[in-house]
This record gives sequence, structure tokens and C-alpha cells, in this order.
Amino acid sequence: LLKAKGDLDGAEPLCRRALEIKEAALGPDHPHTGTSVGNLAQLLKAKGDLDGAEPLCRRALEIKEAALGPDHPHTGTSVGNLAQLLKAKGDLDGAEPLYRRALEIREAAHGPDHPDTGQSVNNLAGLLKAKGDLDGAEPLYRRALEIREAALGPDHPSTGISVNNLAGLLKAKGD
Repeated sequence: LLKAKGDLDGAEPLCRRALEIKEAALGPDHPHTGTSVGNLAQLLKAKGDLDGAEPLCRRALEIKEAALGPDHPHTGTSVGNLAQLLKAKGDLDGAEPLYRRALEIREAAHGPDHPDTGQSVNNLAGLLKAKGDLDGAEPLYRRALEIREAALGPDHPSTGISVNNLAGLLKAKGD
């Protein structure tokens, strides 16, 4: 709640306490512990502490992979979170294989037309745009828009994000 209200400093000790409780009750390798590790990582990222968040993102991913397997949707979320963190740190080359892996996991788990798959498609497109690969990003932005329109409808906020992303890309391309 504090994080949602913007009180990141107030939320941090609570996230740390929740992690301590999970580790003590469930052990350091339990998937719920991994979720708490990931939550703390996302909080630190939101606070701008990208270097502090990275080892936690990596630990959350390791826990999810070991506990749930490399292809589980929750593992895919952790993969995507690490990709987003690396992108935020400017490590676009490090982020790309993770974005691709997250997309593969979501497609396998949910199918090619699920909104979660659309989110992963959109994320990969955004990375390619950031890398300057506008031609590579365009079909992905178009696919994300198609998925979101079909799954969520033309007036859903996520569809609007896809419309905006594609428009921004076309503008950048001069189309």
C-alpha cells in the first residue's frame, strides 16, 4: 500500500521485513521467498537504486528457475523484470536475450494471443526501438497492438499504450 501511495521509503523496511519472514518460515529457496525478493528489487528500482536492485532481481530469477522450472510463467515474470532492470541501467544488449526469453515463456504458457504475451511483445519492441532497430521494432509494435485490440478491446488503456507506441515509432521512422 505504501509503495502504491508513493511512500517508497516507508515501504522499504516493510518489504525487507516481509522477506525476512518468508526466508525464516519457508526457507531461502521457496518460490514465495523469490516473490518477496523480486518485490524488494522492484521497490529499489522504483527508488532509483538500480545497482541495489540487480542482485535481488538475479536472486529472484534463480529461485524461480530452481523451484518452478525455466519455463514457468512466474519464472518468465522474473526474466522480464531482470530485462527491464538491465534496460533501465542502459545494458540493452544484456536485456535483449532476456526480453526474448520472457516472450518465449509467455507464448508457451499463455498462447500467442494472450494479453501477457502482448505485454512481452511490446517490451521487446521497446527495447529494439531503444537500440535504434526501428525496422525490427515495427512488426512487434503492430503485433502487440493486434493482440491487445483483440484480447482487451479497442478502448482499453493497454491498447491505447500500443497505439501510442506504434505512432511514436512511425514518427521516429519518418512515416
